[in-house]
Amino acid sequence: MIELLITAALASQAPTTLSPRAAALVAPVREAMDAERKAQAALPPPANDSEKLERMGRLDQVGRRVLTGIDLTVLPPDEIKAAQTVMWSSIEEADMENQKALLAMVPPEGWFLKSRYGDKAASAAFHIVQHSDLELWRRFVPVLEPLVATGEVDGQSYGLMYDRLAINEHRPQRYGTQMTCKNGKWMVDTLEAPETVEERRKAMNFPMTLAEYEAVFAKYPPCT
Repeated sequence: MIELLITAALASQAPTTLSPRAAALVAPVREAMDAERKAQAALPPPANDSEKLERMGRLDQVGRRVLTGIDLTVLPPDEIKAAQTVMWSSIEEADMENQKALLAMVPPEGWFLKSRYGDKAASAAFHIVQHSDLELWRRFVPVLEPLVATGEVDGQSYGLMYDRLAINEHRPQRYGTQMTCKNGKWMVDTLEAPETVEERRKAMNFPMTLAEYEAVFAKYPPCT
């Protein structure tokens, strides 16, 4: 699993009026989001919560897939933050909608089990929470951990959310999944016991070594 882990570092005071060049550069993100919304609006209502989660998952991912291919470093430095704000705005709108809907659907056992909801719906639920906030990570990480052993949650999903919580609590990450922008390149952030990270990744069924994982991000456009 390669998850889009890049998070927005946006200045709320940044102006959102863009030059034509910047507007054209970031426009594909909203266009992708709008196209997905339109496609879903043409569908009949979801038959069940699994189908609803799958649709929410598509909305969660579509803009992020486009975003990772956009190189904002071609813009003047004083315009980059404004471009980031606009680029992320439609994604963040969908994130808030998805989180509200998901929280209204959480079953009594506390998570969307693969055996009941299916792999796609369970994966969508993970991505929605992964793209939320500290409060929800703290709520769901302890719920996910024991479900890895029973096969109801993918080890990779747990590892990704554990690391995101750790980094945001200013602790070292355990599995090496979270990337930080340094000198224009994506790099693995602070790592717990780096000498045994490959053993931990293997235990959670990550398909790549840490070096292979970093190599994927090395192909991304420069970060800011």
